[in-house]
Amino acid sequence: MVRRDVHRGKVWSAQALRVLQDDQDGLVTACWPGAPSLAATSWVQSMVSGNNAWRGQGVEALAAGNWTLDTWTWQRTGLLMWHQSDLWFSINSFYDAGTGQQQCWYVNFQLPYRRTALGFDTFDLFLDLVVTPDLTQWKWKDEDEYAQARRVGVVTDAIHHRVEHAREQALSMIRSYHGPFRPDRRRPVWSPDPSWSLPDLPRGVLHTP
Repeated sequence: MVRRDVHRGKVWSAQALRVLQDDQDGLVTACWPGAPSLAATSWVQSMVSGNNAWRGQGVEALAAGNWTLDTWTWQRTGLLMWHQSDLWFSINSFYDAGTGQQQCWYVNFQLPYRRTALGFDTFDLFLDLVVTPDLTQWKWKDEDEYAQARRVGVVTDAIHHRVEHAREQALSMIRSYHGPFRPDRRRPVWSPDPSWSLPDLPRGVLHTP
């Protein structure tokens, strides 16, 4: 399936994923090196150059409703993403592509997802929470980018209030070992099955009816 970030009816990113689970316990998708995606040119430039100033330009482009997309191939890590349709975040887990060992948990704050014919649409809200594999330590990430998005109106006051609630909700899940943090659901080691073909982006991926 395809995960898309959509803002004001226009695709900001599109990521090809494989579905591992889709039931009452959540939607779990996977990505690994070689999987294709489309991303805002500013984000791609930031990844290629290592210059975070490009990310700030991307927020300005979002506010203006004027951006372009470039291709990007997923690199270096395996990634599992757990989603529930009523949550304002996904819970992700990064894995070393060579050893399969978990590197960290990564809570990605985003709009609650909406199903589409291709997969689902959401919108990344810039703020992230990085958590150690044993769940004992965490730190907030990209708060400056989130603050910029608030200043230019990409993150409205109404969305901000929901994000503040989602922050506490995510921390509560970590502390109580809820959802994918449950001991019996954690995956300290993961790598894609060698027989799997890479997911791909279908035709019409930029169409948002």
